[in-house]
Amino acid sequence: MLKLHDLKPPPGARHKKKRLGRGPGSGTGGTSGKGHKGQKCRSGGNTRRGFEGGQMPLIRRVPKRGFNNPTRIEYTILNVEGLNRFSSGAVVSPDLLKEMGVYKRKTDGLKILGDGELNVSLTVRANKFTKSAVQKIEAANGKAEVI
Repeated sequence: MLKLHDLKPPPGARHKKKRLGRGPGSGTGGTSGKGHKGQKCRSGGNTRRGFEGGQMPLIRRVPKRGFNNPTRIEYTILNVEGLNRFSSGAVVSPDLLKEMGVYKRKTDGLKILGDGELNVSLTVRANKFTKSAVQKIEAANGKAEVI
């Protein structure tokens, strides 16, 4: 049986630290693997993220358009017609739809739209419904529950 004191990393997982500046025989003597002269060979000498050597950086060259709302709520939308795949009396929830692979992206919720016809009686749980979707679900003897 494996015990805590017997644990060790697999062979090849641990490497010895490279010893820099320890003479010419070590392979990293003299310049310590940093080459000769220039900004990158100096201590603390490196450029900030996005720096392109004085050239106008890409982030400043590309035009910016519009407004990106950081607090936008994005719903996954599903039409009433897409609910016909379930058997009558089923409870349809966002978790069930995600498990089935109806949608994959992470969104803030599920919104049911009223496009198409519903032929089965279902209990549908979603974050939002359109008025026409609620009417069609209730017309098919189902229930629309806002979560």
